[in-house]
Amino acid sequence: MSTQMISLLALVFGAAVLLVIALHRAFAGQDLDLSTRLKKFQEKVNRPEQNHQPKSSPGLRVLASVSQTAVKFSLFNRLARAVDKNLAGADIPLRSEEYIILTAGVSLLAGILSGLVLLNVWHGITMSALAAVISIVWVKTAKARRLSKFNSQIGDALVIMANALRSGFSFLQTMDMVRKELPNPISKEFGRTFQEMNLGTPTEEALENLNARVGSDDLELVITAVLIQRQVGGNLAEVLDNIADTIRERVRIQGEIKTLTAQGRISGIIIGVLPLLLAGVMSVISPAYLNTLLTNPMGRAMLGIALLMEVAGVILIRRIIDIKV
Repeated sequence: MSTQMISLLALVFGAAVLLVIALHRAFAGQDLDLSTRLKKFQEKVNRPEQNHQPKSSPGLRVLASVSQTAVKFSLFNRLARAVDKNLAGADIPLRSEEYIILTAGVSLLAGILSGLVLLNVWHGITMSALAAVISIVWVKTAKARRLSKFNSQIGDALVIMANALRSGFSFLQTMDMVRKELPNPISKEFGRTFQEMNLGTPTEEALENLNARVGSDDLELVITAVLIQRQVGGNLAEVLDNIADTIRERVRIQGEIKTLTAQGRISGIIIGVLPLLLAGVMSVISPAYLNTLLTNPMGRAMLGIALLMEVAGVILIRRIIDIKV
């Protein structure tokens, strides 16, 4: 593969990534907060004479039209339900059908541009698949990062709630205190739950919705304890203090495990990246050096076996260092 071809691939890939970022920023400006939506609805009810549709950009109108058409298919709806949880956990202000359509569009665009520039169908297919994989990895990474930050805030939230309960505040008021005192993402999630309770949603249902949105094991432990306490009674402040101590101890142990398994994680990264890096360097320095592996049937078989062994090695290392606490 020549240097010029690699540069063209990098250019097409960069254009696709910039398009995804621009679309995300365009949708990120949409306010999806429940209280804001209710406020806008109330204003519309109070002023029925202004019964006109809000202005939107042509891109948003096209996306909404395509989304309404796509949701008519059952297969698309099943896929959308599977995507919904990840989008909610990552706090990405897109509906699942919009995300799927945007990902498919960007992947198709990246594939077409690559195929036209490089005059190679396989390069186009590869770039299209790569764009889709990057979109999925981006959502997964955003969800994991937000979940990690949320878990690091639970201990402080429980201390605030326990102290507030001892001072005579109700459980609903303690949720509001967490919303006001702590930063995102825990303030946003507790704020949503607080609004649901204010709008008449039963406490049990609101807490279950919170657990479904976040997907945190520590939060599930807290919610289970709160629901049991509401059924059988007891000192909720003391229960929250005990859970906070348990979470802090778990975080400490996880930190020690992360330190002890650092060498294994680095080994997994090297095993996964080094062969690909060497192949890329060799294709630039001496393109003819790897042609035998790509053109000879025995070479292609060897590449397939090497790829399978590399994947197996990475999976085994991940399982060894993945210690549950």
